[in-house]
Amino acid sequence: MLVNAICSELGANLMDLTAENICGKYPGKAGLTMLLHLVMKVGKLLQPTVVYIGNAEKTFIKKVPKNDMSDPKRLKKELPKIIKKMTAEDRIMFIGTSLTPWDGDVKGMCQVYQKIVLIPRPDYASRYLLFKEVILRMGGRLSATLDLSSLAKISDGYTPGHIVSAVKHVLTERRVQQLARKPLTAAEYGAGRWKLEGFQWK
Repeated sequence: MLVNAICSELGANLMDLTAENICGKYPGKAGLTMLLHLVMKVGKLLQPTVVYIGNAEKTFIKKVPKNDMSDPKRLKKELPKIIKKMTAEDRIMFIGTSLTPWDGDVKGMCQVYQKIVLIPRPDYASRYLLFKEVILRMGGRLSATLDLSSLAKISDGYTPGHIVSAVKHVLTERRVQQLARKPLTAAEYGAGRWKLEGFQWK
């Protein structure tokens, strides 16, 4: 969500180099060199450009979990080299996001990312307003059956992106059409559906 907002403000192109996104594409060392060459060439031609790396700590993780098949350390050696080659005229921004930055090697991350910004999770009042605004924007209606206070409480610890994702999951096109007969309830966003690991909606 934040990366999309940055791209909108800058009028920038977005390139996603998240490990899961490039897994199986451009295999081998020659393929990786070609991928990064294309990213930089197209990025310079279509400036401004934002290069996004989700779960940035995985690129610099000390020990890759056995079940992770995305080869997250693939960019580890190449990213610092690319950053060093960039000049002041290059309007290319590298943005990495992380839920667990402590899992990665801090020294390696600092070579790639100049600034580290902590974005705290929203408080109760922010979550309440966020649910209210997103539900209304998605075509939903507020009613007595929808307890926004409970929703704000059960979503403690979640980011705005996760809350937007949850609202989108419930407010499908079909569900919006049913609102006149069947108003929204907080149970549709029930606590049992919040999957803590990875903060994904079930």
